[in-house]
Amino acid sequence: MSFTVLIPARLASTRLPNKPLADIAGKPMVVRVAERAELSGAAQVVVAADAPEIVAACAAHGVRAVPTRADHPSGSDRLAEACELLGLDGGDVVVNVQGDEPLIDPALIDAVAGLLQKQPLAPVSTAAHAIKTVEDFTNPNVVKVVLDAQGLALAFSRAPLPWWRDGFAGGITRLPAQPAPLRHIGLYGYRAGFLRGFPALPPAPLEQCEALEQLRVLWHGHRIAVHVAAEAPGPGVDTPQDLARVRDLFA
Repeated sequence: MSFTVLIPARLASTRLPNKPLADIAGKPMVVRVAERAELSGAAQVVVAADAPEIVAACAAHGVRAVPTRADHPSGSDRLAEACELLGLDGGDVVVNVQGDEPLIDPALIDAVAGLLQKQPLAPVSTAAHAIKTVEDFTNPNVVKVVLDAQGLALAFSRAPLPWWRDGFAGGITRLPAQPAPLRHIGLYGYRAGFLRGFPALPPAPLEQCEALEQLRVLWHGHRIAVHVAAEAPGPGVDTPQDLARVRDLFA
């Protein structure tokens, strides 16, 4: 199927300033992300940039970028503007690849895009993989997702899910067997018409409580299809320590 990859990129990052331009083996990180995305089946890969420096860095490496407003409150708002600039609407499929994922698996991008073709009632798709340790299961920074029989998300939470009624009475010492707990991967596919209207949906109380924007989709009665990947994705870059680790992997 035909789809577009959009990569939102902004210079303002509290933990890692100028993150999209951070050098990884001689190229800016956002360019590394775009190069990985170009290995997928996407018809086009476009960076949605908030600053001319990002646009210039992309142009220097042959990556297409569109300038977007610098005052967007979220990445979804930036993507919605990019859809408008590119003339994407209706059933056009867009995959949002974060600009700090220089090791993103192109096959995972294809799987998330293709899921929207298999799940016609879902305007959004995403991915998950099995949780293998109690530490990840209990970590609030690891977002969990539970699915229904059709592979559609029932809930996302920072809390341990599913909660085993009696098995955790003495503390969480092992993982529930069925259903196996899943870790959400922050990669999203959208129907462009839904994405363009998403910023206008009122924020949901559950979204604000958990600080998880995807809960707004479920709160307003829409469905999210979930691809379960066999393996965890490569590490993203949020901190200087993450950047050093990724640089070592490229080296």
